[in-house]
Amino acid sequence: MHDIIEQLQQLNQPVPVPLELPEFDDIVDVEEQLLLPLPAELKEYLLEASNVVVGSLEPVTAVDPNSYTYLPEVAAYAWSIGLPRYLVPICQLGDSFYCMDEEGLVYFWEDGHLDEDDYWESFWQWVEEVWLPS
Repeated sequence: MHDIIEQLQQLNQPVPVPLELPEFDDIVDVEEQLLLPLPAELKEYLLEASNVVVGSLEPVTAVDPNSYTYLPEVAAYAWSIGLPRYLVPICQLGDSFYCMDEEGLVYFWEDGHLDEDDYWESFWQWVEEVWLPS
């Protein structure tokens, strides 16, 4: 995991307004808004690497409520169009979402369908196989 975080930080693309990392209280606030605990690996990402801009995908963030990547807003929209409530979206692609269950498995939800046979074992595996190559 630390190697992946280091790789993300090395590949970070400069942007005009850099993203901020959340404090632990920001994570607690997000969990309270979602009424769900976040999977441990998602918390690690949010606290240590959610300020990184890499590739074409933009995973969720936990600091700026006005950001289109702010997790509670992304989740509210995802759930409103049918993403099962027990899943936490980690990255939005139009009306499709990469999402995590409470065990930390990552799935792709598209067109109202969740393919439970095709998944990533962890958030960090998803980062390596999907986000970094994007």
